[in-house]
Amino acid sequence: MADNILAGELRKPVQMLAEQKVGGQKSVHDDKEAARLGIQAGPIEGPTHFQQFVPLLAEIWGNDWFERGCLSVHFKNMVFEGEEVRAFVERPEAGSNRARCWAEKADGTLVLEAEATLGPDDGVTLLEKRMAALKPFGELIVLEDVTIGIKSKNDEPVIMGPDQHMGDLYPFTLNEKLAVITEPHEWYTGDSPWGDRVIPLEMVCVLGNYANENAGFPIKRPCIGLFADLQMRMVDGPLMVDTKYILRREIVALSQTKRVENYWVKTQVFDETGTTVKAEILLNHGIWKASYPEYPKELLPS
Repeated sequence: MADNILAGELRKPVQMLAEQKVGGQKSVHDDKEAARLGIQAGPIEGPTHFQQFVPLLAEIWGNDWFERGCLSVHFKNMVFEGEEVRAFVERPEAGSNRARCWAEKADGTLVLEAEATLGPDDGVTLLEKRMAALKPFGELIVLEDVTIGIKSKNDEPVIMGPDQHMGDLYPFTLNEKLAVITEPHEWYTGDSPWGDRVIPLEMVCVLGNYANENAGFPIKRPCIGLFADLQMRMVDGPLMVDTKYILRREIVALSQTKRVENYWVKTQVFDETGTTVKAEILLNHGIWKASYPEYPKELLPS
C-alpha cells in the first residue's frame, strides 16, 4: 500500500436498526422488509461507517477534526452484519484541508466513496457537487407534494443523554451504541478537551434525526427509505452529551432514479439559544418506489 494511504483495521459493524419504525412501520433494516425489496437482509445503517474514519482523520488534523471536520459520503454498496469493513484515507499534501476517503469490505467491494475536509474554508464538498449536478427530477409520486425550500414547521429541541432512548427511528441508547462501537475513544465516556463527553460522529446523525418525523414534510406513506448520501460537518464542534440543541431543517433538492425517489434535507444543529450553528447534516433520503402501495405499476421498473 502507498505510504500516503492510511488504513484502519477491519471491523464488523453491528446492525442496530432491526426494530426501527418509520411512520409506524418497519424499515429496510428489518430482514423481512429488506427481502420484500430484493435485499438479502437488513443492512447496517450508513452512519455507522463514518466512525471508522475518525481515528484516521484525527491523525491528520488532530483536535481540529473534532471541531471543524466534515465527512461527505456517497454510499455504493450495502454492508450486512458479519461482514468486515476497512476505512482508507489518502493523506493530503502539506497544508491541504481536503482528503480522499473510501471504505471496502474484506473482499475489496467498495462500500462508500467520500471526501473529508477541514473548515471553515473547505470549499464545495463531494455531496454539494453531486447535488449541484442533479438532473431535472420529472414526475414524482411519493414526493409529489414536497417542494424545494420547505422548512420544518418548528424548532426541534434535542438532547442526547447516555441512557436516553432515541425514539422509533433509532431504538437504542448512546451507551448501547458505545458497547459495540467500531472505534471507541475515551472522550466518548469521560472528560474531553472540551469538558464533558463528546458525541461520536456516527451518533451525530442520530441526534439530527431524533425528531425527524415531526418536521412536517408531506411525504406519502407507507413507504420504505434508505440513506443514499450523507454529509456531517462540524462548524463549532464537537457536539456534547447531555447538552441541549435546536434543530432546523430544509428540503434543498429533489431527484430520482429508476427505483428510488430522493429528497435532500439540510439539518442545522444550533446551540440551545438558536443563534449559533454548531453542526450541519446533509442527507439524501431515498424512497423505494416499489414500497409505496399506490405507486403506478406502469412507472415501476420491470
